[in-house]
Amino acid sequence: MGDVIVDVRVAAIASLTPLEELDGDPFLVDTRSQHAMCARWAAEQGYVVTRQLRVYGMRPDHRALWSDVEGGQVELFVAPNDRVLARAVVSVPDFAAECERRGVRLELAGLEEPRYTARGKASVHRRLSMPTAGYDGC
Repeated sequence: MGDVIVDVRVAAIASLTPLEELDGDPFLVDTRSQHAMCARWAAEQGYVVTRQLRVYGMRPDHRALWSDVEGGQVELFVAPNDRVLARAVVSVPDFAAECERRGVRLELAGLEEPRYTARGKASVHRRLSMPTAGYDGC
């Protein structure tokens, strides 16, 4: 009999950075691209994203971060890079320590960020400023 392959279940962390920061650092505002980077990284590892988190300045012990871990749905957190993680949680060292204490891996995807033209920034702005109007970002 062959080995049973169990997918590692991943929670992708994106930062809910205010739209006002779009010109200064568009990637921090673009949660869709952040999650896409995490999904690409997970797929390259043979892992599966089971949860997408969008957080800003969250306490490292906040229940929203840990409920899926406690429920057995997440074994690893991945953030696109250190800038995103620093915005998502109030303290990266404390979050890393909490991950270690709970036996959950924490990774940074570290892939190349998209380049943002004026048109790309406008698209992100439209998508984020009109979510209740049914705009889907296409």
